[in-house]
Amino acid sequence: MSKNKKNILVVDDEPKIMEVVCALLESRGLHPIPAENGKRALEIFDAENISLVLLDLMLPDLSGEEVCTAIRQKSRVPIIMLTAKVEENDVVEGLELGADDYVMKPFGLKELYARVEAVLRRTEPDLVPLTRRNSWREGDLVVDFEKNEVRKKGLAVTLTPSERNILSALIKYPGKVFTREELIEAALDKGFAGYDRAIDSHIKNIRKKVEDDPKSPVYILTIPGLGYKFGG
Repeated sequence: MSKNKKNILVVDDEPKIMEVVCALLESRGLHPIPAENGKRALEIFDAENISLVLLDLMLPDLSGEEVCTAIRQKSRVPIIMLTAKVEENDVVEGLELGADDYVMKPFGLKELYARVEAVLRRTEPDLVPLTRRNSWREGDLVVDFEKNEVRKKGLAVTLTPSERNILSALIKYPGKVFTREELIEAALDKGFAGYDRAIDSHIKNIRKKVEDDPKSPVYILTIPGLGYKFGG
């Protein structure tokens, strides 16, 4: 495998889509690695240094949701779901499992690459709070952006790139109420075209990881009718 190109795991059982997507990524200086089913995708993921996963939801063996869950149990590598499912609830379910973005089939190649580029870009540590190491409630929650570590009660917390960027944006501006649109712009990407509920799904996941009681949060607060703010 190339040492200089980012490895992109492309998981899809449709040969024509696989061929076109891999050619697109290769033409943009990336290194696509194809997988025709979920089992093969997980084998490749364990063997290679993967920078991003393009994951079809409709696979012949494991479902895309199952593959996403398996990856999220051991890695926060960004995942973009490719889906022909048009129901909003299906998309939200995928995001709640830990996906960073989704692209509806059929999709244009320019749109797909724009999403890939945006997700890869926001995985870089460009949104950094003014204070590198932050601690609240006598060490209950510690966020060290220099070391890229989040700890809850001393235990390491694994965040996806989107979750990390949302938390970073909230911490960088403590007390500021972010609307969903502002969080999308600050943490996801200006070109993000997803549902506003995508932010709600990411917030729900963050709360599960940093709050004692996600239903009664003390860090990620909901401001009714407005949005979210950091309450630490």
